[in-house]
Amino acid sequence: MSKRLFLVVAAILAGYGLAQFAARSGAPSWWPDRERDRNVRYFREVLQVVKENYVGEAPAGYDDLTRAALDGMVGGLDPHSQFLLADEFQEAEEELSNAFGGVGIQVEMRDGQVVVITPIAGTPAERAGVRRGDRLVKIDGRPIENPSVEKTVRLVRGEPNTVVTLTVFRPAQNRTIDFALKRERIRLESVRNAVLRPGGIGYLQITQFSERTGEEFAAALEDLERRNLRALVIDLRNNPGGLLDAAIAVCDAFFEAGELIVYTQGRGPESRENYRAEGGHARRTYPVAILVNGGTASAAEIVAGAMKDTKRAVVVGEKTFGKGSVQSVIELRNGEGLRLTTARYYTPSGVTIHEKGIQPQVEIEVSPDDEAKIRLQQSRPDLTAPAEFNERFGFDRIEDIQLAAAEEVLTGVLAARGH
Repeated sequence: MSKRLFLVVAAILAGYGLAQFAARSGAPSWWPDRERDRNVRYFREVLQVVKENYVGEAPAGYDDLTRAALDGMVGGLDPHSQFLLADEFQEAEEELSNAFGGVGIQVEMRDGQVVVITPIAGTPAERAGVRRGDRLVKIDGRPIENPSVEKTVRLVRGEPNTVVTLTVFRPAQNRTIDFALKRERIRLESVRNAVLRPGGIGYLQITQFSERTGEEFAAALEDLERRNLRALVIDLRNNPGGLLDAAIAVCDAFFEAGELIVYTQGRGPESRENYRAEGGHARRTYPVAILVNGGTASAAEIVAGAMKDTKRAVVVGEKTFGKGSVQSVIELRNGEGLRLTTARYYTPSGVTIHEKGIQPQVEIEVSPDDEAKIRLQQSRPDLTAPAEFNERFGFDRIEDIQLAAAEEVLTGVLAARGH
């Protein structure tokens, strides 16, 4: 039926129930969305009432009111969706490229508070001793009012060599701690500490998934393989995630061409997207163990889940965070944008990560104090002399029991194979 004929017929039948006719006949995409239009009119009425009647320190302008409404609308959907002003959108873009000025913490909203997911390895926050689970209560001595992730990030970031003071409440110790941190240009190396350990067991740490992670991982892996790698530990502890493409690139090193690594599912069945391996590399058959904990989130969980799901790796440590939703960064006018939850991740067998996490096959718990010490040890591999290390950090190096368990598993697999 043509658009014109549809309108004529609809007009004739108006008295007989236009809405019912349109619903039964399958109205086309240009048919008015009356519920949306009604709510838009209602919003405009409220906007006008506020604009004309509000009395405060400054007039309520249309621009400010609209952006406040957008912020509330998107921010109320879930903890990960945000309306981004122009500077916030720029910061989001910088995060994906792994370069920004700040102190190096990843935060999220939890029970109305800004909580540290993890301090990023090798940054001022980690060196000073900020820990996963710390709650931000003040920035530069000022309480955080109406806390949000975007506001916190905006206050913490700044020009390199300037100082920001973070006041955190640490639940495990029931005390408040001040950290005076000098900002740095946080240009992160996402693959760190690649070494060949005794017995030919390789180790490397992926701190987060950024634009360069795939190529950094490939280079580190090839270097270990040239040195007669027999087994591999991939450390994803306290990795807050990042780019989906980077997680797929890491998995691709172990998958055959065309194999499903992960898929995402949006609102409708047609929104499913499958992400498959490109292959093109020699088949890797050596055993792999992946280290995880409660700070392992998002893209890091995709790697752990895909490798566990397809029996390509043994997962060792503690249950992961459980952030299995996809945030798309969408550019709007005036340089503004949205970070919007548009889908959820699923492992190849259809298991959702969201709010469930990845359960390790070998569970090894570490206390918060020991975890903090291990993170410091990882951040300063250059301090090999015990006395120098103790002088710098005030404690002797401790055994990483999760890493030891992973190596024990891999040694057992190698022995069973007769290697």
